[in-house]
Amino acid sequence: MLSYQHIYHAGNLADVHKHALLAVMLDYLTRKDKPLSYLETHAGRGLYRLDAPEAQKTGEAEQGIGRLAAAFPPDHPYARILARVQADHGPSAYAGSPLVAALSLRAIDRMHLAELHPREHAALAEAMSPFGADIRHQDGVEMALALTPPEPRRGIMLIDPSYEVKTDYTSMARLVAQVARKWNVGVIALWYPILTSRAHEGMLATLESQDLPGALRHEVRFPPARDGHGMTGSGLFIVNAPFGTAEECARLDAIFAGLKH
Repeated sequence: MLSYQHIYHAGNLADVHKHALLAVMLDYLTRKDKPLSYLETHAGRGLYRLDAPEAQKTGEAEQGIGRLAAAFPPDHPYARILARVQADHGPSAYAGSPLVAALSLRAIDRMHLAELHPREHAALAEAMSPFGADIRHQDGVEMALALTPPEPRRGIMLIDPSYEVKTDYTSMARLVAQVARKWNVGVIALWYPILTSRAHEGMLATLESQDLPGALRHEVRFPPARDGHGMTGSGLFIVNAPFGTAEECARLDAIFAGLKH
């Protein structure tokens, strides 16, 4: 489905949750003097302007990073990336997950990004041109299965679909299991929305029944972005979660708890 554009939602509370954890996991993985691979199946633009009409229309960034930016200390990996992106691109710039990864990785690491939407793919190619990433106008599931296990074998895959297609809940659970079998040392991070419809629950039950190694599930809750909006939280299901991920989850619990006050 090619209607989804993340610019309407960039910098929202789910992005803060997802990107903060991604930055921390990459910070840990890059401490070891060995190369790694980063793969992302639904990459989006990479760089967003939060003063764009689309972002202003929903107001989700104001409720998200606009409220929580100050909750991260300056030395936090996510805060460092936010500061660098704003220094390079202006105060309204926000890093999508490909740019979070690119600013975390080193010259010895490799990056593979898939984006099927033509306009989003073109924007992604422009935003990521300085980083030498392998950028594919390709279905992300196809890329994930074709490239795993990657070279280098150490690494992380982010799976972050829009879930606008109802079958995503089934196909993403299947993809995680397939990739985990092919790439047993890989960190696999699947993002999902927490919905009032409870559409995500069957996917999680499937994932948790598969006894995947080092599995960690983390969720944060928050008020709906607007009346009638069905997303009330954000979740990540992580296979082979890196050391320190659970501690970061606890910090995020405290940060998001502050939204209730």
